[in-house]
Amino acid sequence: MLAIPNRAALIVAVLAIATSICQAASVGSQDQSVPLQKDGAFRLLEPYSAQYTTKTRGMSLTLNRELKQDAQGNYTLTNGGKILVFGFHEVSVFKVDNDRIIPRSYVYQGTGLVNRRREVHFTPGSEIIRSLYKKEWYELPYSPGTLDRMSQQEQLRLMLINDPTPKEDVVLRIADGKRIKDYQLVYRGEETLQTPMGPVDTLHFERLHDDADRKSDTWIAPDWDYLMVRTVHIEDGRPVEVNLVSADINGQALPSAQ
Repeated sequence: MLAIPNRAALIVAVLAIATSICQAASVGSQDQSVPLQKDGAFRLLEPYSAQYTTKTRGMSLTLNRELKQDAQGNYTLTNGGKILVFGFHEVSVFKVDNDRIIPRSYVYQGTGLVNRRREVHFTPGSEIIRSLYKKEWYELPYSPGTLDRMSQQEQLRLMLINDPTPKEDVVLRIADGKRIKDYQLVYRGEETLQTPMGPVDTLHFERLHDDADRKSDTWIAPDWDYLMVRTVHIEDGRPVEVNLVSADINGQALPSAQ
C-alpha cells in the first residue's frame, strides 16, 4: 500500500488532471464571424447538468457539472468531484454577448486535506485581469476574447450551436495562473461513440501541445446540444479518460440506452 504522503500526492494529481482535461474541450476565435439564425437572433446556451466518470491509476472519480442562468442573464458554471478526503469545486460566472462569452470571475477551491485556491477576475473596461495563484496575486494583460479556465468550455458550444460547421486550427486565449496561454484545437472529423445513453454521433477535436509526450482529444455531441461526451488526455504515457454517464438539458434528461 502507498504511504499516506504518496497517496495524497497521487490523488491531488488525479484531481488536477481531471479538471485540466475537461478544459481541452473548448475553442473560440476573435476573428470568426458567426451567422445569425433565420429569425435574426443568436441561439443562447441552454442550462444543463451532467455527470462524468474518470478513472486513472486504479482510482475513479465522479465529476458533476452544471450550467445555470439567472434572471439578469448571468451564467454560472460549476464543476466538482471528490476522492476520499480530497476534492475540488470550481465556479465560473459569465455573460453571453451574441456569439461571445464575456467572463466575470473564476474560482477554484480544493477541499479536504488540500486547500488550494485559484481566482481570476475580469473587470469590465479594465485592461488588467487579476489572478490569484499559489497565494500571490498577479496582474495579467487583458485583450478581447480572453477567457478563464472554465468559461472557455462553453465557447465551443456557443460557437457550434450558432454555426454547426467545425472550425479548424482555432486559437483560444486563457488567463490561467500567472500568465496568459494560447490553446489551439484542430477538428479531426466525425465519430460515433457508445455511451450509457446509447450510440451518439460526435465531432472529434484535438488540442495541440508543444510537448510530443502529451495528447488531448475531445468528442462533442451535436444532437446533445454539443455537450462533451468523452475526453482522453495522455501524459507521461498514462491515459486519463473522462466519459459522460448522464445529463439533462434544459430540464430534459437524455434517454437511457435500451
